[in-house]
Amino acid sequence: MELSVIAFLVLLGAVAALRLVELRISRCHQREMVARGAAKVDDPRFRWMVLLHTAVLIGAAVEVVFLHRPFYPVLAAICFVIFLAANLVRWWVIRTLGDHWNVQVVNSISLGVVTSGPFRYVRHPNYAAVFVEMLVLPLIHSAWITALAGSLAHILVLSQRLATEERVLFADAQYRAAMSDKPRFVPGLF
Repeated sequence: MELSVIAFLVLLGAVAALRLVELRISRCHQREMVARGAAKVDDPRFRWMVLLHTAVLIGAAVEVVFLHRPFYPVLAAICFVIFLAANLVRWWVIRTLGDHWNVQVVNSISLGVVTSGPFRYVRHPNYAAVFVEMLVLPLIHSAWITALAGSLAHILVLSQRLATEERVLFADAQYRAAMSDKPRFVPGLF
């Protein structure tokens, strides 16, 4: 097996391990928020998001190993830099939200509306960063089928997830006042 393939598989494994750490952090935050009066919202689509992320990681590995995707250093470098930038945004979101951050929909508006950090510019910086991350991660080793299929599936899953989340968020007058004039994902767009 080529060194680039091994390095790519290690990267995918590291991303998977990080997701497991994030799930642990999320569960801890959910317990703390519920204890302080927040309410977890039933979101049956969450499992689809978990499945999608898992499928992108496995799909990229399978595509690179079994379809012998070539490694293009320039493409890999560009995609890796974008991947790192997306992760910096994700961790900026996690740090900004603090105890509010979790991977499921929780109505924590009663604990205050977060308008600092990336939320000064957009309503859903985390979803934008994760979308970019899931798009470019497979492309680091030119797994274009996974990148394309994963992105299309992500658009579908994310649109359904956002419908649930924004229904909860916009039901609160404080949130509407603070965030309704901000775009969902990209500052200055629309």
